Amino acid sequence: MTPGSSVRAAVRVFLMGDAVTCAVAGQKTPDGYDALDRMLTGFVRHGGQVACCGTCLDARGLTEDNLIDVAPRSTMDALAQWTVEADDVLTF
Repeated sequence: MTPGSSVRAAVRVFLMGDAVTCAVAGQKTPDGYDALDRMLTGFVRHGGQVACCGTCLDARGLTEDNLIDVAPRSTMDALAQWTVEADDVLTF
């Protein structure tokens, strides 16, 4: 890498379990708290990708209509593909 050059990593977030609620549109948060839907939108605007586990959405009674546009319903097959394509994987 030459001085002054930059490397951009492709960053993807696959929301599972209760984390799918982070992508619910129109969140109302108390003063001093961040609205996660807006944070995810900013993350995507800067090149990230977000997807939500479809089974996890179903378990919580959520549909794609409840989600922000940048965080679509997805599948375990898609998560597996993202994992295979990744150089590094973080889970938490």
